[in-house]
Amino acid sequence: MPPDDPRARRTRASLRGAALELAGERDPATLTLSAVASRAGVNRATVYLHYPDLDALFADAMEEAVATVARAAQLCPLDAPAGAPPPPLVELFEHVGAHATLYARMLGPQGSARFAARLREALQDALLERFRAGAVPASAAGLPLGIHTAYLAGALVGVIAHCVADERPSPADTATATWRLLAKAP
Repeated sequence: MPPDDPRARRTRASLRGAALELAGERDPATLTLSAVASRAGVNRATVYLHYPDLDALFADAMEEAVATVARAAQLCPLDAPAGAPPPPLVELFEHVGAHATLYARMLGPQGSARFAARLREALQDALLERFRAGAVPASAAGLPLGIHTAYLAGALVGVIAHCVADERPSPADTATATWRLLAKAP
């Protein structure tokens, strides 16, 4: 069945939804493709027609979340005053806070390495696109764009993982602290 076939799209959507529901209920490391297939109402063999393994399914299921985080990071003004965080950064952490359990499970020690890598990659790509368009902060003058975007993407993923792990500070407090760090960073 071609990947763009409506039935294939519906099946993948059902599998993504089932995977996210189950990951919200328990640690992804304890899940199986059989459990996801059962929750989605499909045969386990059907899962393999669409995904080679559970990690690939989780990475695909979290793609919308990745896009949300990348868009918010890309919209942040990079030379704004250090006092108050820009609204897109607050929105980024509000999104993460609203889905904290899922992010905690996906970025935790038993989470999805593909998701963490995809999140970092999407952030880096979004920032690199912005920097190449000329929106490079003055503090980054002379720095290689790839190194600067890798640094910022890694920092954001690290902060997200920290904030959803245990203490779960408010999105506003997280955005303020992150912005203070980023505004001082080269």
